[in-house]
Amino acid sequence: MPPNTLLIASDHAGYELKERLEVWLRELGYTVTDLGTESAESTDYADYAHPLAQRVSEGTAVRGVLLCGTGLGMSYVANRYPRVRAAVAWTPEIAELARRHNDANVLALPARFLSEAQARQILKTWLETPFERGRHERRIEKIEREVAAGPNDFRQESTETR
Repeated sequence: MPPNTLLIASDHAGYELKERLEVWLRELGYTVTDLGTESAESTDYADYAHPLAQRVSEGTAVRGVLLCGTGLGMSYVANRYPRVRAAVAWTPEIAELARRHNDANVLALPARFLSEAQARQILKTWLETPFERGRHERRIEKIEREVAAGPNDFRQESTETR
């Protein structure tokens, strides 16, 4: 999937904002695949987060955008998948750090707490910010490790400044 292609999905709480962001993204030249929901009628966020996260996890999609009331439910589902790093962002600064330091490949927006203008700025920042690499790559590798016997199994001694 080309880098200018995005997946987008929402539950009922994020539906209206999702629809507006999708139009805006297309105007910016992105190819957007909408995975639902198709109305503002009550739905379960997991039904929409799972398919998006699965595609990102499998590598058939590079990035995705999820919207629900707080962004939290969607992020909980998405982060259960290997190679998915879903970040809830409520400011452009959070979105920038999520990309720069954590290579976040899924953005979860708290639709009930953002205006369309705020959501656009957050999304734009997230899309335009590159992953910084360097010391952050080691940290991403630690996220992807299988769960080990105990919490200290993940710790590595490092002389590098944190």
